Amino acid sequence: MADPNLAVVEDREDDDLEGLYGLTDDLVRSVHAAIAADDRATVRELVEPLHAADQADLVQALSSADRDLIEKYLGREFDPQLFAYLDEAVREDLLEDLEPEALARVVNELDTDDALDIIEDLEDADQAALLQQMPVGERALYEEALGYPEESAGRLMRREYAAIPIDWSVGQAIDYMRSDAELPDEFYGLFVVGPDHKPTGIVMTSRLLRRRRYVPVKNIMETEIKLIPVTMDQEDVAFLFHQYGLVEAPVIDDAGRIVGVITVDDVVHVIHEEHEEDILKLGGVQADDLYEAVVATTRLRGSWLLVNLATAILASIVIGLFQAEIEKVVALAVLMPIVASMGGNAGTQTLTVAVRALAVRELTASNALRVLGKELLVGAINGLVFAVLMGTVAYFWFSEMEIALVIGAAMIVNLVVANVAGLLIPLGLDRAGIDPAVSSGVILTTVTDVIGFLFFLGLAGLVLF
Repeated sequence: MADPNLAVVEDREDDDLEGLYGLTDDLVRSVHAAIAADDRATVRELVEPLHAADQADLVQALSSADRDLIEKYLGREFDPQLFAYLDEAVREDLLEDLEPEALARVVNELDTDDALDIIEDLEDADQAALLQQMPVGERALYEEALGYPEESAGRLMRREYAAIPIDWSVGQAIDYMRSDAELPDEFYGLFVVGPDHKPTGIVMTSRLLRRRRYVPVKNIMETEIKLIPVTMDQEDVAFLFHQYGLVEAPVIDDAGRIVGVITVDDVVHVIHEEHEEDILKLGGVQADDLYEAVVATTRLRGSWLLVNLATAILASIVIGLFQAEIEKVVALAVLMPIVASMGGNAGTQTLTVAVRALAVRELTASNALRVLGKELLVGAINGLVFAVLMGTVAYFWFSEMEIALVIGAAMIVNLVVANVAGLLIPLGLDRAGIDPAVSSGVILTTVTDVIGFLFFLGLAGLVLF
């Protein structure tokens, strides 16, 4: 028999956990009310205890005017770490009000990889002014990083890393970690380097702390490490971490010397960024415009809608070729949207799977033919099933067998074409060096609409007239 007291405890624990992570609507409303009342003390009391990520979410939940006020109220108590979590548009909104000295303070509080995210998004003049506020050594470091390609390992890596000579013992390594040496605030292991500063292995801190002090580090280090060239694309870096279950990996320059480190938290950010980018592009949105101004959002979306308009006109031209047949048989006009809709949806299913498979390298030249055969069969089977269903509906709807046969045949052809196009379009774009997430959708829609209408209306012209 269940203990009723235990159930009460569990319910209470659930209530206590509610709102434990992230922001609550009540907190956002309280901060907004405190800002409206010009109650700076309450704003500080509510905001300061929050984690930097939650502070970032709070800032993004406020209007632009309230963001400026909360930044003013907190002043130097504004946690610089929150800039690492902000949406790019919101971050620009806050940073443009900061003087170079204040901006330099923010950057100096961040890890080098997060600081570089801010520096690279600044206008050239603001970037130069900020770099002038930095010590010569740090300025040179960031200038070198900005020389690497965008979205490369050199831009992604953190310059702070922990490394030890290969001839050290476990005791020396432990003493080094306990010393006043400049080490990252957080690290998973120590990279073992030779006299040439080339990484030869890594010893994880968990393994290090379980060995005797006299044991040589080279006897317990892992030698099978994955080296990341500084110019490697961040998508390839993410694939490497996913494929081999890495938590951190050294970044090397052209000479093979270690120059930085990429950790799993950096890769999680990349995966999220690339996933978000692909989803937005598949929807015909060039960038995340949730926090952009109305004019900017309109411009970003309008350019892609213009492309869609051109493809829609092309489909309409095909329909116009059969205007006489449509005028004679109203059923054709009624059934046309069904053909286009089914083809578009079937193609989008295949397209989504294909774009995702290309991104994670599951769809390659070696298995493309096999996958194509599968999509042909899937399209044919689904086409037959829905041809029978739609043909039956059309027959009872319009009491004409010819119309039922035409819609059924069109359904089979369009679903087969949709599945094949949904695979071949992203494959072709990828082979041509074009991001398949950008253009695949609009091309697919054009293909399924044009082929669907052309076959359906053309067959109807032959059968019915």
